Amino acid sequence: MTETNNLPTTTLQDMSRRELRELVRNQLQALLEQNDLQGAKAILVPVQPADIAEAIEGLPEAMQAIAFRLLPKGEAIEVYEHLDYSIQQALIEEFKRQEVLDIVDKMSPDDRARLFDELPAKVINRLLEQLSPTERQATAQLLGYEAGTAGRIMTPELISLKEGFTIAQSLERIRRLANVTETIYYLYVTDNARRLTGTLSLRDLVTAQPQQTIGEIMTRDAVFVYTDTDQEEVARVIQRYDFLAVPVVDREQRLVGIVTVDDVIDIIQQETTEDIYALGGGVQSGGDNYFQTDLLTVARKRVVWLLVLLFTNTVTGTIIKSEEGILRQVVSLAAFIPLLTGTGGNVGAQSSTVVIRGMNTDEIRALGEFQVIFREAIAGAMLGTMLGSIATVWAYWLQGSWSVAIAVGVSLVAISILASVSGSALPFLFRLLRLDPALMSAPFITTAVDVLGVLIYFNLARLILQL
Repeated sequence: MTETNNLPTTTLQDMSRRELRELVRNQLQALLEQNDLQGAKAILVPVQPADIAEAIEGLPEAMQAIAFRLLPKGEAIEVYEHLDYSIQQALIEEFKRQEVLDIVDKMSPDDRARLFDELPAKVINRLLEQLSPTERQATAQLLGYEAGTAGRIMTPELISLKEGFTIAQSLERIRRLANVTETIYYLYVTDNARRLTGTLSLRDLVTAQPQQTIGEIMTRDAVFVYTDTDQEEVARVIQRYDFLAVPVVDREQRLVGIVTVDDVIDIIQQETTEDIYALGGGVQSGGDNYFQTDLLTVARKRVVWLLVLLFTNTVTGTIIKSEEGILRQVVSLAAFIPLLTGTGGNVGAQSSTVVIRGMNTDEIRALGEFQVIFREAIAGAMLGTMLGSIATVWAYWLQGSWSVAIAVGVSLVAISILASVSGSALPFLFRLLRLDPALMSAPFITTAVDVLGVLIYFNLARLILQL
């Protein structure tokens, strides 16, 4: 094997993670193209499972299964959990049944449940039948909860203790169960009915005296979520209390699982991606990768909102046509319509973006809806004043008429206030109507700014120009 097939330790330490992943992918692909399987296997040895997964995702489809087969069985399971769901499904179709079962059976229950969400029903039933009884029961339990809830994303693999356990007994139990548990850094105390009574950290346990009992050192005021708690609320709880994991209980307060911080990171990424794509016209849903969605589906989702905007522009054109009289007298007014509507749309988009983000992070709960809208209206007035002053000078320089320039500047102030109020109020309205604010706000803000903005502009121009 040549020296270029190795990744020296100094290289791993000095380069960025992105550079490392790119280097691994390039070398892996080159070696597979040369059919040098031993060399390809060797360069993966010092690489982290998450980086191996990303390198495999970057390979041509024909090479992905080959590269995955080079991994040792234990590492393959961990790498598989990091792969995109579409690639997980493709690998399932490529592998022999026993190879699939060996991987899926060893996955953590929450990762397995998320994989099953993406698979056809026939494949799920076949895999469930072949899982070990314990893993089948754990997976079926998670699949029984509604998607997007704590029950669906939790893992039942945890360590529970009793108040009467001594520290020595508890440490022995942790040693025995550590290898089959998601995390050991947080421990949970339950009574004989499995009801959650308290929590403690591994730090509390190892610093206590061996003869002390769990009941003496545990925290009884436990923070928890219910199985039907929305996954975004779970993420907020973990963020608020700086947890590594949060316990999940059913309605009888029985401990059924935990949600760990790595799951929350996945949730935050998923929810943020959905919101961003929703702002682009609802082009993603159900966790699909936008760049792997067929173009017909993308076009079908986009065209709905583009038709709304097309209708809006038709209404705007009708209003402009109805103002032919004033435009004949002052033709230069027409030149500033795109400037006004475009700026108003940008101001409205900024307001809606910060408000929707505040909704998702729960940062605006303390202020209340009306205070948020009032705050954005003031911000819109300030922005309008600054932009309007510049636009007034610019319009006078272009047209040489102070009357037209003042009409443009004053209109820009009014349109900025309108856009800020619309951008901040509409997300609250759509949330009240149980509609997605990120999806619905953008086209309606554009409608309000275009139609009402043009009406404001012509009426203010008629008043200032005394026409």
